[in-house]
Amino acid sequence: MALLTREQLEDRLAALHRASLELVRDLSLETVLERIVKLAREQVDAAYAALGVMDEQGNLVKFIPVGMSPQEVRQTGHPPVGRGLLGAMRAERRSIRVANLKDDPKSTGFPSGHPEMTSFLGVPIMLGSRVMGQIYLTNKETHTEFTEADERVIETLAAYAAIAINNARLYEDLVQRDQELVRRNQDLALINDIASSLATTLEISEILETTLSRVMAYLGIEAGEMYLMEEGGKELRLALHRGEYTEAFLSKDRFRVGEGMIGLAAEGGKALVSLDLGSDVRFLRPAVVKAGFRCLACIPLQAGGRTLGVMSLASRNERSFEQRELNLLTSIGAWAGITIENAHLHRQAARLAVLEERERIGMDLHDGIIQSIYAVGLALEYARVAIDEDPELSRKKIEQVIDSLNKTIRDIRTYILDLRPRQLVGENLVEGMKRLVEEYRLNTLSEVTLNAPDDSLTGLPTSHATALFHICQEALANAAKHSQARRTMVNLWSTKDRVVLEVVDNGRGFDPHKMSVTLGHGLSNMHIRARKVGGDVEITSAPEEGTTVMAWVPRRLE
Repeated sequence: MALLTREQLEDRLAALHRASLELVRDLSLETVLERIVKLAREQVDAAYAALGVMDEQGNLVKFIPVGMSPQEVRQTGHPPVGRGLLGAMRAERRSIRVANLKDDPKSTGFPSGHPEMTSFLGVPIMLGSRVMGQIYLTNKETHTEFTEADERVIETLAAYAAIAINNARLYEDLVQRDQELVRRNQDLALINDIASSLATTLEISEILETTLSRVMAYLGIEAGEMYLMEEGGKELRLALHRGEYTEAFLSKDRFRVGEGMIGLAAEGGKALVSLDLGSDVRFLRPAVVKAGFRCLACIPLQAGGRTLGVMSLASRNERSFEQRELNLLTSIGAWAGITIENAHLHRQAARLAVLEERERIGMDLHDGIIQSIYAVGLALEYARVAIDEDPELSRKKIEQVIDSLNKTIRDIRTYILDLRPRQLVGENLVEGMKRLVEEYRLNTLSEVTLNAPDDSLTGLPTSHATALFHICQEALANAAKHSQARRTMVNLWSTKDRVVLEVVDNGRGFDPHKMSVTLGHGLSNMHIRARKVGGDVEITSAPEEGTTVMAWVPRRLE
């Protein structure tokens, strides 16, 4: 057996050291593994070399052969499973050197089509006590077997290789985590974008359009649908479709709860995914499959534990919806569901407010104006009957009718005054008060005066001025409708910290504990407006003693 001279060994180790330094600098795992096995083969003049990478449980997860042609690699079939010498090396965690594999009792032979191999050198790649892989070398070309010097060289290379593989794995983990962080940030940006857009609208059509279009663009989906639950909660109808092959999707645009993937997603309240629509019995639209769509994800739109609809996303490409994507879609579905629920509640509240206002107006008209008109009709009928027998009486009745009609006209104007919305537009608080007082004077028989400062209360926040304006409007409207006052005073003044409004009338007054529903709403509105800006309202009244409304707001924003 030829031994290396001292100079040859030093040159060999120096070359190995330089190669290993290059090896450690590379952070690509695939490149690192290929370099290791090629270096090992070059250093000991082996005909064949291979590197096996182990996982945490010691199982072979990667096998890289060098020296065999692609055809020979195919003929060998599957990579080694770790029996024989390879299993012994893994179990004993030490290098194994054999002159001839056929003579070693631990060898289990080779599969059919495997190249003939004789001499063998195997070295474990270890980092501390952890086995990270193994280097296999066979058929030394310059000698009949591998030498002890070869073994030492490969063990040195294995030490470098362990560090290089560990660095490459750490780098890959870091890159993967960075990519995951980027994706998470992109997901959060999408959720924030959709949430910001949905927060500005209560129109269900806009909610559906915004949600579906942005999700499709983000995921690269070719077709999407939005289904909404019908009243009664038993059926879903198609509310929106975007993307390709609209006719195919419209072949069935309603699903009962529990029917098909749409209905099942609504029934279970969880995302459903199909990666092969053609063979999925849950999918009930053959036209969509004929159009080439392969994958589908159905996401329930939920709020408060109730399913309000389903978002369906279809793709013609083979793709898998990752758990991260499903979590993202579930969050978006929940956000859209909450916004839809808010839109429903807003519509219901607006509808209820309209009904309540109609009821209030109807009661007021029935008890006042309609009865007055009915009385006018009766008086005219009486005048018609008496016109021949007692013309003077008929004339008096007609004059009474004229007075009654004028009074009814004033009552109608009062209601219009109360119902017409007013705002402080292009004017300050004092100017707005003057306008209210003038309108009140024109539409009532009451004498009204306004006492207000000349400085227009400069510096008063707009929100505070608007609150006082509406309180004054509400107080004058109540006086016009209910008090039958002959005199009304509106006083406005300010102190260092407050602006105070006082509306006083000498009308019939009322018992605050027995007030009508209509008047009660008006007084409640005054309190709400004042307290929203940090102020308050005090109302004093008694039957036949008039009414005083005292309101104040801060001079500055709190």
